[in-house]
Amino acid sequence: MKIYLLIIAALIAISCVPSNDPHRPPLKEEAEVELEINLPDYKTDLPYTAGYRYSSYGAQHLNVQQNEYWTTVGKEMASKFDGSAPSSIWILGTLQGDGIYLNFPAETNHSLIKTASTDFNEAIFDEFDKNGFKIWLQIEPGNAPVEELIKVILEKYKHHSCIIGFGVDVEWYQSVDKPDGVAISDKLAKQWLSLIRSYNPEYRLFLKHWLKEKMPPTFREGLVFIDDSQGVSSKQVLLDEFKEWGEYFSGGQVGFQYGYDSDRAWWGNMDDPAKEFGQALKDEIPNTIGLYWVDFTLETVLKP
Repeated sequence: MKIYLLIIAALIAISCVPSNDPHRPPLKEEAEVELEINLPDYKTDLPYTAGYRYSSYGAQHLNVQQNEYWTTVGKEMASKFDGSAPSSIWILGTLQGDGIYLNFPAETNHSLIKTASTDFNEAIFDEFDKNGFKIWLQIEPGNAPVEELIKVILEKYKHHSCIIGFGVDVEWYQSVDKPDGVAISDKLAKQWLSLIRSYNPEYRLFLKHWLKEKMPPTFREGLVFIDDSQGVSSKQVLLDEFKEWGEYFSGGQVGFQYGYDSDRAWWGNMDDPAKEFGQALKDEIPNTIGLYWVDFTLETVLKP
């Protein structure tokens, strides 16, 4: 009898939540969280990477199809740090309205997923394959279903050897008016990671935010936690903030986006800010595995 009462209570609770609440995760995701998830050990270590963040709006003054530029700049950034592979956080799904816009053609009937008529990634991914790049495919999902986006994107690009994983900007997960985002539970992170690894057992998942409380509280295996904090008064302030992030996720791996225009007042005085600040992160945060200069100011510090 108690079981039936619990089921009825759960159904009543679900029915009482307005279906148009933008902060309510899709029912499909809630149901799939209960599935048994098997995550075998990884066979290879994630390489140390250094490169840049790419987005169509951050690099709107640059041509995404200038393949030589993107490969050369990635190699230049990696060369600043011994043992680093060239890399990019490649944002191919950007927030649009309540959902997302993908910069490539795709078959999907979901009303919150819009697609381009031209593929802006295939040619540059071929170049990344040839040049040993390590690429993260990132989305800003809004209210669009993350599981469907994972499937659409990885079905499209899983054949590229440069791909090392999938990323979700949590600031824009179930949030469309401001960079806030709904916190990711351990179960949801495992669910996403399990689906990602069904395409390649070596793939990882990164989650991005500047607030630790938006991240899974205890789950760490196969995850990378990216901090993109900005707008601070000095190098030391941001370094201390990033160190706190690294210590909090000491059981996992972390990466950092830096070089925002809001911090130019202090990094603009450095001879080589990408290297100087990046080396400080690498030296002082031992679980760092990725350094990424942002595209908004990319040409200022990385000139091929």
